Amino acid sequence: MPKSVVLFSGGVESTVLAYQLQSQGQDLHLLAIDYGQRHRNEHAFALGTAERLDASFDELDVRGIGALLPGNSLTDQRVDVTDYEAAPLGVAHVVPNRNAVLLAIAVARAVVVQADRVVIGSIAGDARTGDCSKDFIAAFNAMERVVTADFPEQIAVVAPLIGMEKFEVIRLGESLGIPWDETWSCFRGGDAQCGTCATCYDRRSAFRKAGVDDPTLYLKD
Repeated sequence: MPKSVVLFSGGVESTVLAYQLQSQGQDLHLLAIDYGQRHRNEHAFALGTAERLDASFDELDVRGIGALLPGNSLTDQRVDVTDYEAAPLGVAHVVPNRNAVLLAIAVARAVVVQADRVVIGSIAGDARTGDCSKDFIAAFNAMERVVTADFPEQIAVVAPLIGMEKFEVIRLGESLGIPWDETWSCFRGGDAQCGTCATCYDRRSAFRKAGVDDPTLYLKD
């Protein structure tokens, strides 16, 4: 049975990926990484998905790295998470080099569990962030071919959803029976999703465009 380590957040894309991979007969190893993000409650949703799918689940604590990465709203409590309409231009929500760091950990885990590949939920709309683009995935794989050259198996990082927009991912997830209220997107964390930050805005907009009912309870309409 093919084996995949999934870089897993409990969000829309990673949850759809997990359900899709299981439907394809993959042996799933879901890896959630706590890098000090304020919305680390997403991992409770990640664990819930792992339990529903009866998949292997690991949560790795590397919160210390967040203290070294100030200046963005995900790992620096002094930087506010703004509402979508008020979001400043630039990289207010971007953690420097995040996916390169997280994928390096995931590939190391894949070597240990003898997985065939590492899977990430990057989509077409994420390409504006460099470490979610096709070019980044290709460059990262080129590096890993060098790093893991002495191991019996070469492990590739793949992004099966990278050609899809978020609304298309939601349509796919609907066909797979995703329980949408058991996924988390909000940057703010808390007990309920705020409904107004950038990720909540993208989530709500995508559901509308997909024509799929969004059962999520948001703090603000």
